[in-house]
Amino acid sequence: MTGVERRRSSDWIGLGEASTLLGIARGTLRRWADEGRVPVFTTPGGHRRFSRTAILSLLPASRAHRPSLLRLGASPERIARAYHSRRAGSRAAATPWIEAMSEADRIAFRERGRQLVTLLLAYLDADEAPQATDRLREAERLAADYGREVAALGSSMTEAVQGFLRFRSPFVDELAAIARKRGLDTREATALLTDAENAMDQLLVAMMTGHSLGAGPRRLRARRDRPAQPPESTP
Repeated sequence: MTGVERRRSSDWIGLGEASTLLGIARGTLRRWADEGRVPVFTTPGGHRRFSRTAILSLLPASRAHRPSLLRLGASPERIARAYHSRRAGSRAAATPWIEAMSEADRIAFRERGRQLVTLLLAYLDADEAPQATDRLREAERLAADYGREVAALGSSMTEAVQGFLRFRSPFVDELAAIARKRGLDTREATALLTDAENAMDQLLVAMMTGHSLGAGPRRLRARRDRPAQPPESTP
């Protein structure tokens, strides 16, 4: 295939790629095509093909960079307020390991949460891949520390995951609210939330790994401290 032929071939894209470029569902793009709002042709095999140029022309003029989250109003303080607001409205009873925490432990946990939010925002705002990777690795280390510490306090893995999800949900919800209120276009908002969800997935894995490592020594101590059982007598 010549260079011209390759270029012409790349001008036509499938339904999946076209809908991804527009940030809309495939069904919506099918409807637009059926209504004549988007140029399309159907191959002999029944597949829709869209002009890449025509699809890109439907997009709003894009910015070179998404505005920083700090400029959009995201901050550790705002995320913390959302977290505490949601926690205050929750009827879930505190688990024993949380009840047993000292005030110093509570302060340390809140500070770690604030550091995690700061690192996540810096990760999402990073312009260069190495910088983003460094921020995410720092956040993973904090998440692993959290897992080890809550395991040492007696939490089960299920309780630790539930605690992490209570942190995760307000963070992602606040980003979505900011994206709506500050007028991010569809592509910017989708990319932002996808990156945030993927980062949270990695932090959850790090937290679970840390919990497993922290629970190991606790189980070993429990076995060591368990009173020895007398041998069963044989009849």
